[in-house]
Amino acid sequence: MIKGKKQVLVEMRQNSSNLSDMSLDKHKAPFVYTDEQLIARFQAGDERAYIELVNRYRDRLINFVFQFLGDREQSEDVVQDTMLKLFEKKHYYREIAKFSTWIYTIARNLANTELRKRKRRKTTLLSHMTRDERDYELPAIQPETGQEVQSEFAEKLIQAAIHALPEHFKTVIILRDIQELSYDDISSIVGVPLGTVKSRINRARLQLQAELKGLR
Repeated sequence: MIKGKKQVLVEMRQNSSNLSDMSLDKHKAPFVYTDEQLIARFQAGDERAYIELVNRYRDRLINFVFQFLGDREQSEDVVQDTMLKLFEKKHYYREIAKFSTWIYTIARNLANTELRKRKRRKTTLLSHMTRDERDYELPAIQPETGQEVQSEFAEKLIQAAIHALPEHFKTVIILRDIQELSYDDISSIVGVPLGTVKSRINRARLQLQAELKGLR
């Protein structure tokens, strides 16, 4: 019998080693089961298949969402919501698409929802400020370059450059150059033709090269 979704997620956070013990692929070569086989087993009631999918995708999705949100804790929350959606909507998946395409689409949509919430919160905050509140300043991220090693500084510059890309460029460059998904998968996730995907990736790379030309 499948446990309640909240109970499963609490157990995942409290003891990750237990998750490995439940893994279907334990003591076997990695990826004995394909993603599509695992989701089919989960749809049939095998909770271990759900755990295996979470193990496979949680870290990858956190890194993916982080490129949009720039906040680790919020990214973890979005991915937890993604795994809840997987738990609740497992029967919505059909093998006409790859499982990875389906789960990345869910994560991307939830990340976009969080970004829209941020914009609304910022608008609300600014609307409540009066002209007499001149001393109030929105908190700014202070550079800490003097305390960061060079590689960390470079990584921050790259992340900032990616974050500054137009949304349609940012999504495809993250999926291709960070998540290393295929062009076909990216086309399915963002819902545009393959040629458009390749064009956007090339233009995004050119824009990043121009922005980071001083970085060696």
